[in-house]
Amino acid sequence: MPADSDKWSVYIILASDNTYYTGITIDMERRWLQHSNNKGAKYFRGRSPVKVVYREEGFNRSTASIREAAIKKLSRKQKQQLIGLAD
Repeated sequence: MPADSDKWSVYIILASDNTYYTGITIDMERRWLQHSNNKGAKYFRGRSPVKVVYREEGFNRSTASIREAAIKKLSRKQKQQLIGLAD
């Protein structure tokens, strides 16, 4: 098994327009810098990342992608519940 097989994280970033962006990475610091410098997702063109509000770790690439897709399907309210901001 590759050394990074369980190093993937799924994360949610609060954007400057108060929306949520969900992604996956093996290096959160590098990915944050990419998003902050318009080198990451097109989502952050016209908006800026504010802070990482949620992170799950311990995935491989495949399971991280599956979890990312599941989170992206959640409503805003469901994402807020996951983050711990709503009842």
